[in-house]
Amino acid sequence: MLDLRPNCECCDRDLPPAAETAYICSFECTFCADCRAALPGQRCPNCGGELVRRPIRPASKLAANPPSSIRIVKPDGCALLF
Repeated sequence: MLDLRPNCECCDRDLPPAAETAYICSFECTFCADCRAALPGQRCPNCGGELVRRPIRPASKLAANPPSSIRIVKPDGCALLF
């Protein structure tokens, strides 16, 4: 099951479970659409993998399968990657 991480690793923007602007790689690194667009090749800066739109978990399933509350943020954002 996906973690549904709560934020963008680059800019720390909130990405709630229903966000249509959340992108993930196969390791579930999570980025907002704006940061993804600015990444070289729109690839994950951690693994180089493809960043695809994160699926939305149905609201009826969130209580039994809550999203992660752990925020992962790069200390310098992704500024060094641009």
